[in-house]
Amino acid sequence: MAMLLAWTSSVGALPKIDGGRCASCDCRDEARSPVVTRRFALLSSSSAALLSSKFALAVSEDAKDSRIREALRKVVSKQKAPGLLRLVFHDAGTFSASKGGGMNGSIIYELERPENAGLERSIKVLNKARGELEGSLHVSWADLIAVAGSEAIVICGGPFIPVKLGRLDSSVADIQGELPSEDLNAVALKKIFQSKGFSTQEMVALSGAHTLGSKGFGNPTVFDNSYYDVLLKMPWSDPDNKMASMIGLPSDRVLVSDEECLPWIQLYKRDQSKFYADFTLAYTKLVNLGAEWEG
Repeated sequence: MAMLLAWTSSVGALPKIDGGRCASCDCRDEARSPVVTRRFALLSSSSAALLSSKFALAVSEDAKDSRIREALRKVVSKQKAPGLLRLVFHDAGTFSASKGGGMNGSIIYELERPENAGLERSIKVLNKARGELEGSLHVSWADLIAVAGSEAIVICGGPFIPVKLGRLDSSVADIQGELPSEDLNAVALKKIFQSKGFSTQEMVALSGAHTLGSKGFGNPTVFDNSYYDVLLKMPWSDPDNKMASMIGLPSDRVLVSDEECLPWIQLYKRDQSKFYADFTLAYTKLVNLGAEWEG
């Protein structure tokens, strides 16, 4: 209501009634009728309640997001950030248009799978964050993982990515075999990403997440566009570089040799801001894959 009063004062006083007519239009005495006045009051009250409830809902979700991020910052260091981002990809990456799955927290039932080796450490980190929130705020695993990946990027100097809240958790593991294998060629990679709804450009942008961690793409705890710079240099092709085999996965290296991927790699190497913007959009799409929502 305070907002409505403030708005009223900013646009000026209501029109005055003068001799049966409104000073600003051609309405007559019925404008002053008690019935009309009561109807106007009811409408104003309903509108105010609607605006107030929508405003409260927005504030509530923002406050919830802030609480989650605050709890995460207490337990997440730069060294732990790469694992949290990997956790996002492995939870959402099980999505299949025909078989379901996706961003639903089912990763907590899938930690024994070979492709998820090491992710139990990231789950332990998130359990500590849940402990910080216990008793005051309920957060689904799916929401917590999605926000954790976003916050991990911020902690490592990358862009802030807003995350919509309200995902529901699965009570069972997702089907196995939907994550892209690290030994796929570029054609196969593009095909599997397309089956999940991603374009080649979005695939290349998401691949930039490998800038974090121990894959050899720049500083392992800095989220920037170093991934693309290293791809273009192709250090693994140098026979004198004994560490070359440690840089990147086979699925990283094949991108730079693909004529459809190469222009995006070159663009993101030149323009980090463009990489950030495109990664933000692709990440948002990723964490909504297959999600079921409250309400």
